[in-house]
Amino acid sequence: MTTPSPTADTGAELLPIATPARTRAALRTLIRPDRGLALTGLGILVAATAVGLLVQPLLGRIVDIVADGRPAGDLTLPVVLLVAVAVVQGLTTTLGLTRIARLGETVLARLRERFVERALNLPADRLERAGAGDLTARVTGDVARVAEAVRSALPEMARSVLAILLTLGALALLDVRFLLAALLAVPVQLLTARWYVRRALTLYADQRVANGAQQQQLLETIGGAVTVRGHRLEEQHTERTAGRSRKAVDLTMRSVNLVLGFYGRLHIAEYIGLAAVLIAGFWLVRDGAVSIGTATAAALYFHSLFGPVNAALVLLDDAQSAAAGLARLVGVTDLAEQSEKPEPTAGKAAPVSVPQQRTASSEAAVTVHEVSHAYGPGRPVLHEVSLTLKAGEHVALVGTSGAGKSTLARIVAGVQQPTTGTVTAPASTGEASVVLVTQEVHVFTGTLAEDLRLARPDATDADLRTALSTVHALDWAEALPDGLATVVGEGGHRLDPARAQQLALARLVLADPALAVLDEATAEAGSAGARALERSAEAALAGRTALVVAHRLTQAVAADRVVVLEAGRVVESGPHDELRDADGPYAALWRAWSGSRATTAPHP
Repeated sequence: MTTPSPTADTGAELLPIATPARTRAALRTLIRPDRGLALTGLGILVAATAVGLLVQPLLGRIVDIVADGRPAGDLTLPVVLLVAVAVVQGLTTTLGLTRIARLGETVLARLRERFVERALNLPADRLERAGAGDLTARVTGDVARVAEAVRSALPEMARSVLAILLTLGALALLDVRFLLAALLAVPVQLLTARWYVRRALTLYADQRVANGAQQQQLLETIGGAVTVRGHRLEEQHTERTAGRSRKAVDLTMRSVNLVLGFYGRLHIAEYIGLAAVLIAGFWLVRDGAVSIGTATAAALYFHSLFGPVNAALVLLDDAQSAAAGLARLVGVTDLAEQSEKPEPTAGKAAPVSVPQQRTASSEAAVTVHEVSHAYGPGRPVLHEVSLTLKAGEHVALVGTSGAGKSTLARIVAGVQQPTTGTVTAPASTGEASVVLVTQEVHVFTGTLAEDLRLARPDATDADLRTALSTVHALDWAEALPDGLATVVGEGGHRLDPARAQQLALARLVLADPALAVLDEATAEAGSAGARALERSAEAALAGRTALVVAHRLTQAVAADRVVVLEAGRVVESGPHDELRDADGPYAALWRAWSGSRATTAPHP
């Protein structure tokens, strides 16, 4: 389960946070494959801690030898044993901590993989409502907090807890009255831990939310810097950024004060416990119940608890911070899992929303049945859209801005689920059954060949050249400084928008899907390269079913059929010539588009 999504002061509906019970369950699931490693590491640490507990009795033995005035030679055996204990404890502790650290790194890697996998499957509209800052804060800050806890807090916590339990057992073996005296510190420590935990979890969760809101504001201000300057909004944006930064700083200072109060209460507990053990030792030695050496060992045992107890309680700080971060990460993974399940429909009866059913039908490659979608209450985008694409048919989707074209394209591609309705898509015969190419194309950092092989890892160089040749990109690719081995992306050879789109189309060819969805994939080329890029798109789509969100109506002319959307509804469907002559919505779009082209065309 996840808690309801909090809302930052940016107005964004932040991604959900998992409940403590769900977070613990997720953690158990992550650890389960490595239970053997966990048990082995824990067992070795138990042995190391048990060996280390021999130090105090040996020191007590030395005290008794000196107090009794025995020969110096009697000190040889306890001193040799102390050296042996130090060596054995050092070796076993190193081995145990190494295994615990390996467990932590393995679990952390598994968590990262699951988070990335789930984050990539989040519904696009949900991410838009949350804003980039919230997800960025979770990917960076929360993962870093969990990683820090796994690498430092987890091994130290395991060793500290074992040391506490075994040391208390050793005190009882010396004399149960030493244990009872030491336990006088426990109520203060428990109350301190409870006081801290009740405040820390909420405080750290609020702190992470504030950091996410701060990052969101920074991203919006920097990303829209041109608009901000153009409208002279620098002062307002600076004040908003400063306000969210002040909130983050205030929460940080509250956490600092919380930690200071935590330490102060721990010192009181230490004083109470040590004083009780010393007083108990005094009375027991005076009554002859124990030797001076035994009382010394008891005092040393309790003193040795300072480190483990303080470490365990202080590590609650890291544990609470990591738990808050882990809950935010699990909230994202759970949201992605929930998005793959049908949600009950409120109001009137409607078809169940299911993602991308697969079919091998040769007659209807894609069937969209009464699909509706809304980006929140009162924000409908699509209204009971029904559409069928025959195998091998190229359908152009046109309409004014905001008509719902991109939303329908994402739903058909399986990137986004409809609120209601069903989508039936082709069965997968290879690596992919559906591939979506949008105008926002990312060039990944690496060689050109590696970028292309994202679509088909086993593709040979000949396959890569064939795909590039298909989309008319082979000439410029081979003209690069190192050909297919040229490093592209950030820090590498820069590709202009048209070439980046050709690269994306070449990946489509390599993936060889049964259905291709192009969402204004030629929009970034500019007028000069538009026609060339359209030819590349036509070549990439040859022989496959395609749904094309047309940025230019020349794409509609080349399509087998044109579907016109208006306000989220299909208002026309048919060949270009037929719709152009019908004097309907498409004809109006065509006249406006062709008239604009005639007006802006240069005179001969």
